[in-house]
Amino acid sequence: MSEKIEKSRGSDLSSKFWRTFFILITAVLIFAGPTYFVLVLWRGLDLDYILSMAFGFSMFIVGLVLLVSLIKKKSIT
Repeated sequence: MSEKIEKSRGSDLSSKFWRTFFILITAVLIFAGPTYFVLVLWRGLDLDYILSMAFGFSMFIVGLVLLVSLIKKKSIT
């Protein structure tokens, strides 16, 4: 019964849609987070450079943690 509840909460990575979704989110966080998002925050929104760089670095770290999580769950082979 607990498996059925867990699958209904969206933690099931066996479907192709969720696997692809999380892989794309991971790629965006790792590659676009520290580059383009920092540029948008810094130049577009006139946020402080150090603050935008810190936010970009944190997005990179979150992306790496998500990547390691996907590898451990064997969604990425």
